[in-house]
Amino acid sequence: MFKDFDYDRLPVVDIVNEMIIDAANKNASDIHFDPTPTILKVRIRVDGELVNYAEVPENVKNPLITRIKIISGMNITESRLPQDGAIKNIIEGRDLDLRVSTLPIVYGEKVVIRILDYSMSTNGLDSLGFSPKNYEKVRKMIEIPNGIILITGATGTGKSTTVYSMLQILNTPERNIITVEDPVEMKLTGINQVQTMSEIGLTFASALRSILRQDPDVIMIGEIRDDETARIAVRASITGHLVLSTIHTNNSLNTIERLLDMDVERYLLGSALAGVISQRLVKKLCPKCRSSRQASDYEKNVFKEVLGMDITDIYTPVGCEECLDGYKGRIAIQEVLGIDQTIRDAITNNIRKEELRKLVYGENATITLLEDGLMKVIEGLTSFEEILRVIDIEDDFGNEDVNIKNALLGKRAEEVPTEVEETPAVEEVVDVNDDELKEEDAELALPNDEDIETLEEGAENIVDEEDSLESVDEPIDLLEVDDDSSDELDSLDLQDSEIDLL
Repeated sequence: MFKDFDYDRLPVVDIVNEMIIDAANKNASDIHFDPTPTILKVRIRVDGELVNYAEVPENVKNPLITRIKIISGMNITESRLPQDGAIKNIIEGRDLDLRVSTLPIVYGEKVVIRILDYSMSTNGLDSLGFSPKNYEKVRKMIEIPNGIILITGATGTGKSTTVYSMLQILNTPERNIITVEDPVEMKLTGINQVQTMSEIGLTFASALRSILRQDPDVIMIGEIRDDETARIAVRASITGHLVLSTIHTNNSLNTIERLLDMDVERYLLGSALAGVISQRLVKKLCPKCRSSRQASDYEKNVFKEVLGMDITDIYTPVGCEECLDGYKGRIAIQEVLGIDQTIRDAITNNIRKEELRKLVYGENATITLLEDGLMKVIEGLTSFEEILRVIDIEDDFGNEDVNIKNALLGKRAEEVPTEVEETPAVEEVVDVNDDELKEEDAELALPNDEDIETLEEGAENIVDEEDSLESVDEPIDLLEVDDDSSDELDSLDLQDSEIDLL
């Protein structure tokens, strides 16, 4: 992956062009230019991971950064403030759409180039890796006349790609579609797209108020970032509009809680929410070099517990010239929650989260992220290790999913606290009644014959040692007394009689 350039002979213009084209050909999503005291370190993000790409010498560092700022429309004389720019040009016959950001750090300006690839969005919704059941759910969602559909996930999990794919289906002459975005990432013919500009007061919330007066059929909000935007979006969805948006949450249940935390009324959310699509990206196995191997006992147990399937073999990465460590590209694992009347009533009536979880994953039969990921492992699309990497055991499962949690923790079984094994002993004590406890306490209080013999032998040994006689306690003297101690015994008897008289 590391590449050397002839920095002494090649012009800076050609070096920058070659870096951008080569990174795009390697399906990189970002190019990082990190200044250090001596060199400019270049890294590219491939399949979600940063890898070293090049090292630019000190004498070429500043001219290279200046060239990037020129072609992205930035002010080359300003290096003290962050700047944003864009590159949309044809370089070496390839149409590129790039977003550029600079940030001043102690060793110079750090530059990051985001390579925007819309090929997945233009390929259609059916190319995003939805399972047949999840695909049918999504198609039903976007056919409803009004409601709000949310696509959730962390940054860089393909939410915008999914939204644009849905807009491609909805984009017909019969519909008036308006979007409000920051920034407008992909320009679509036939769709009215608004770019927010907070510096002049054109925020998501203010744009939405104006959009509602434009007779829209479909509204797309780039991201729900604040309480006001969330409330306006929900109210717009119950007044005859289909609303699409994204939000940063991990799964479907967390999305519902997040909206409630943003002061969206329960009765409105229960009526407006049409569906939630949660997704995460995993690296895709290279189809040319992947190989099959026998599944371990741990992996077999996980498949059996989660999917109820007996698996003997799974695919594993190998590595070849056309991929990076056996992976090439990424694919999404999805969780699609379709809201039915039972879940609407549950949201409105404020039932407990665990009960809502049972409705979502039990009666609603929602395919979880883990289930969808393991199915893609069986299909050979990704590896078992990749699924474990993106699954959050604590956040993705409830208290009733103990068996699944234990199966996933199987590799670290020795680290599980021992108190789990002591639980049966505690239960046995609880089941014993009070009479049995009293009898056991009485038996424990009375010494047996062996204990008495041990005490007597210890007393004899102590008394035989004349040097220690003065330190022997009086109760021990009474256990065995010789003739020479008769006077002492008499004195003790007198003391006892005095105590009795008292």
